[in-house]
Amino acid sequence: MDTTTPVLTIDGPSGSGKGTISRLVAQQLGWHYLDSGALYRAVGVAAGWADIDLADPAALVRCAFDTDIRFREAEDGELRVLVNGLDATDELRTETAGAAASAIAAIPEVRAALKDRQRQFCQPPGLVADGRDMGTVIFPGASVKVFLTASAEERAERRYKQLSDKGVSVTLSGLLREILARDARDAQRAVAPLRPADDAVRIDTTGLGIEDVVGQVLALVKR
Repeated sequence: MDTTTPVLTIDGPSGSGKGTISRLVAQQLGWHYLDSGALYRAVGVAAGWADIDLADPAALVRCAFDTDIRFREAEDGELRVLVNGLDATDELRTETAGAAASAIAAIPEVRAALKDRQRQFCQPPGLVADGRDMGTVIFPGASVKVFLTASAEERAERRYKQLSDKGVSVTLSGLLREILARDARDAQRAVAPLRPADDAVRIDTTGLGIEDVVGQVLALVKR
């Protein structure tokens, strides 16, 4: 693994804003960006396409190795995700894909299969990596580590607005239940549970605007 290229890890639970913040910070710094959650969601989507049982670890490991996952920036600047040659960006954002990703992320062999793939994103001039175990497992020697949090209620409201704007029919109460359930799964899994690295800086984004959080993270990097 490249140990000379600077890495900023931004971890946190679903809806904490880590994806939006990470992309904006990467753009400002001119660094590469890794959306680790998209890799797990992509494997979950590919497994669904192949009718693979999420309770079959061996089949999911094969799927993790065999699935071709590529990132492409569209003309409007949006990051698109191609799964086995097909644009699966919108499908990856569904709650179904999120639930599948959380389930397969609890399988040690799947995490091992994706570890090297994630580390390959570490290229000059630098990398901003967002996820749930970027600072604890994938890039433990990262230059700067951030752990974003927010209340479950605010995270549910953010997700509700995001999906509603895209015309997806969801309920706020349903999203809140799913977020709480996913928090519990991610925190209690035996391998790489969701937790801040010992040397991570915690930022509570509840009630904060995007620019405020981006400014705080950039200040940490520059300092």
